[in-house]
Amino acid sequence: MTMSPSQMAGTEQRLEEAAAAEVAEDAALTTAPDVVADTLGQYAVAWWRRVRSGDSGVLPVIGAIVVIILIFQVQNHLFLSAGNLVNLISQAVVIVLFGMGEIFVLLLGEIDLSVVYVAGIGAGLMAALVAPPFNWPWPVAVLAGVAATSAIGLVQGVLITRLRLPAFIVTLAGWIGWQGVMLWMFDHLSIAVGGVIEISNTVMLDLMSGSLSPLASWLAMAGLVVVFGIYAVLRDERRRATGLVTPPRGLTGLKILGAAIAGVVLVWICNINRGIKGVKGARIVQGVPWSVPIVLVLLCAVTFLLARTRFGRYVYAIGGNSEAARRAGINLYLIRTIAFGLTGLLAGIAGLMYLSWLGSIATDIDPNQLLYAIAAAVIGGTSLFGGRGKPIHAILGGVVIAAIANGLGLLGMGAAATYMVTGLVLLAAIMVDSVARRGQKVS
Repeated sequence: MTMSPSQMAGTEQRLEEAAAAEVAEDAALTTAPDVVADTLGQYAVAWWRRVRSGDSGVLPVIGAIVVIILIFQVQNHLFLSAGNLVNLISQAVVIVLFGMGEIFVLLLGEIDLSVVYVAGIGAGLMAALVAPPFNWPWPVAVLAGVAATSAIGLVQGVLITRLRLPAFIVTLAGWIGWQGVMLWMFDHLSIAVGGVIEISNTVMLDLMSGSLSPLASWLAMAGLVVVFGIYAVLRDERRRATGLVTPPRGLTGLKILGAAIAGVVLVWICNINRGIKGVKGARIVQGVPWSVPIVLVLLCAVTFLLARTRFGRYVYAIGGNSEAARRAGINLYLIRTIAFGLTGLLAGIAGLMYLSWLGSIATDIDPNQLLYAIAAAVIGGTSLFGGRGKPIHAILGGVVIAAIANGLGLLGMGAAATYMVTGLVLLAAIMVDSVARRGQKVS
């Protein structure tokens, strides 16, 4: 029986929709496979089977964090002191935000080498706009800086997708070119003295140096845990009601309990007085730094975007198999361009926190932040080959890098030791990623 043109078109559309659903489902299972299990015991058996096949998840990086803590605490008892741990958090924030931005492009199997100087341009704009002669309100200045970095990311994304240029080459050119733009901008800003723009806006400075009050810290922690618990329960029950694969209720309860314990420990540590003891008139320093809730809010937003939206499913699908995604009707050009734009957006926010941390922005911004950003994502568990990774990986990897730098600093070792140890950890993470990929192919 011959089909009419309209019937043929309808059939093709249904096939494309089915293929798109299959690609997205395969990508989701590859990145975060749920296990068909009714009890915690069944889930544990299935999880261990995945680990043995090479899909170890965040297990290696969590093990690395525990080993690093034990080694440095034995060598110097100040490593786990409240003051040092809060300082470690501040060291990790900028790396984490850069790494979170890199995850968008790494999931596609791409890379962005320009983020550091893109962030420098955004931070320079923010610092200049809040100062005379502009005197913009700080929220407007921040929005302008982030908009500029997002636009740069979109432009690079368009060049990569529409002209089919390698992302490595385009962003390497950006790494060089945007550095020149930053130098030109600082040369033409009257507020820049000696290639440095300092900020005096207290709100922007407090993003890294300021803290919540002890009471506000406890209330914020309790609120976040309650919101997370309600979201986790409702999400699982909705999936269970629609017949989708859902983890056991006991596992959800353990996740909520783990979040509550981690929150209590964090707030308890941050609420210990970090002022100089034994000095008369020393200021009491307590409370969770503002940078912590900022990073948590961004983590939730990026996680939701990648895990719960069509855009996120398409990103994983393209990273898993771009040709299959294209055949399924996914607009590869659009998704890739948006991903580079989001990397630019996160670079702008990272630039803001870098500006707040130093109290100024200079033309000699540390280019090693780029290497740390990529290393943080990969050490945390994101694949360099695309298709596998989560925003939480940037946080775990950033903590590892910051802990290494912090601990070696306490032991009196210089930058040479920090670079060597971080490089070895990164190499180990890439080896784990390669072994995991081979194990999954065999499975």
